[in-house]
Amino acid sequence: MNDTDTQQWSVKQSTDLYGIEEWGGGYFGINNDGNVEVRAPGEDGKVAVPLTEIIDGLKQRGLDMPVLLRIENLVDSRISILNESFAEAIKVTGYKGQYRGAFPIKVNQQSHIVEEIARFGERYNHGLEAGSKAELMIAMSVLQNRESLIICNGYKDAEFIDLGLQARKLGFKCIFVLETIAEVRLVIKRSRELNVDPMIGVRLKLSTKVEGHWAEDSGDRSLFGLTTNQLVEVMDELREAKLLHCLQLLHFHLGSQIPNIRSIRAGVLEACRYYIEMVAEGAPLSYIDLGGGLAIDYDGTSSVSGHSRNYSVQEYCVDVVEAIAQQLDAHQLPHPTIVTESGRATVAHTSVLLFNVLDVGHFEPGPLPESLPDQPHEQLSNLWHTLKMIDGDRLQENYNDVIYYRDQVRDCFFRGEINLRDRALAENLCLAGLQRIVSLVPQMKRIPPELEALPEQLADIYYGNFSVFQSLPDSWAINQVFPVMPIHRLDEEPTRKATIADLTCDCDGKLDSFAGPDGETKTLSLHAINEGEEYHLGVFLVGAYQETLGDLHNLFGDTNVASVRINTDGSLDFVHELHGDSIADVLSYVEYDPQSMFRQFRMAAEQAVRDGRISVSERQSMLAAYSESLRGYTYFER
Repeated sequence: MNDTDTQQWSVKQSTDLYGIEEWGGGYFGINNDGNVEVRAPGEDGKVAVPLTEIIDGLKQRGLDMPVLLRIENLVDSRISILNESFAEAIKVTGYKGQYRGAFPIKVNQQSHIVEEIARFGERYNHGLEAGSKAELMIAMSVLQNRESLIICNGYKDAEFIDLGLQARKLGFKCIFVLETIAEVRLVIKRSRELNVDPMIGVRLKLSTKVEGHWAEDSGDRSLFGLTTNQLVEVMDELREAKLLHCLQLLHFHLGSQIPNIRSIRAGVLEACRYYIEMVAEGAPLSYIDLGGGLAIDYDGTSSVSGHSRNYSVQEYCVDVVEAIAQQLDAHQLPHPTIVTESGRATVAHTSVLLFNVLDVGHFEPGPLPESLPDQPHEQLSNLWHTLKMIDGDRLQENYNDVIYYRDQVRDCFFRGEINLRDRALAENLCLAGLQRIVSLVPQMKRIPPELEALPEQLADIYYGNFSVFQSLPDSWAINQVFPVMPIHRLDEEPTRKATIADLTCDCDGKLDSFAGPDGETKTLSLHAINEGEEYHLGVFLVGAYQETLGDLHNLFGDTNVASVRINTDGSLDFVHELHGDSIADVLSYVEYDPQSMFRQFRMAAEQAVRDGRISVSERQSMLAAYSESLRGYTYFER
């Protein structure tokens, strides 16, 4: 694992190694100077800004690493792509209905994101999906276009329903999607008391199964939705209440991040059969809502892995439109308005987590002695001679011997038969032996499993200034693979293999699964750290779910946040700047009173002065440092 000559390395090789052109969606690339750049949408890559330039601007504005960077241009672009792709599919297929998007607020509730979606989406009548009273209140406050839909999912109490009915009185197209029998009765009751006809939808529990992380939430065991029997009961209750005319929308949701387009088409076809039968029952349906599921390519493989998808946005739109038209045309039914609640595909690209590397842990031997000490222990001698015998023809045997004699030395140390320095020498010899074996493994025709995993076991650990639990919770919770790569020095060969550890005192606080050119890998290729230079990494496609799901493990709080917009002349606007949580902030989140803590610390310092342990000037310095720390960033500050 020694560093090699880096002069022959090219930007093209880095592009292929990290797959940035595959997962980047045209928004990210590497320039000729070896820096990752953000490309302004619609400019054919001609207008681009290096992330290093953005980091310099952040530092000048007092925003230290880690920083969550949002690129507003990409929010606009993703909404345009979705709406215009559906418009093109409707045009080429001769579909007679319309398309309406509804962004699920739960995917990213941050005000700058939701407000930008509402503002830019207004031209497309792009709406919002709300799964709680708080989210419904957001939708009612930010949407200006009354043609935009508000889709109300989730379980609803009377207050939730009253809010939605008030939205109807204000002219919003606010649709209650019923999840249970109890909800239909509550909607009927509250609409009568407020004297307003509701817009009603029903969520179906389809039998179609999908692949991916959320496969268990599809099919008969889906957590949400009405069974066929419950659907009939809902329609009967609405008919009896003389509100069947309010039933306008059929909704289903197969799961998030659906990798296979065939599963999506199968779900649409099944839902259309319900749609046809519900119309036959007298329900005047005019919307069919596919929910979410439109996937993005996290790993660049364009496959049916849980981290990718085997279709484009354009293919998705055409397949959905064709499937609905095919089914309904056979029954001479009008084409409904197609609704999707695409969240991940709308905002994932828009955010990048940027952080610096604080330190590196190596698993390499130190200098080896020319010979063993006089009268060495037998097991230490055995390990020494094993190291000398390593060759490419007996690597499995060599590996077995190195591990065996290392363990023998450890047992001897435990029994007090060898001293600390001999134990340290043995560990160093073992590392030297394993590194020698790793260097010869590529020469083998068939690599045994133990030796195949050896490079991962000897990989470096790069310690990053961030928290997995706060900024990348899906990486820990569901093993989501995000694209990770250096954002500079990409005209140099990355000669180190590494995993990434965060600042938390937790064995799960790490990134050890990465997208590689040959599939998922346990290590990431990185550059050796240059003395006195910052080394920055970026984690991409983190705009969906990560911010709100983050927690306060070890009381690392929200990172600094910046929103930027790239202008057509290549200049950069820093639109929003938000400093991350201070230590006082996160302490208050877990019910500590920072002012009370300071008073108690001051009393302890004053007692130390009375006891003669510190001077008054030392007391003042301690109080100032404690107060400054309360105001400081929860992450590492140089």
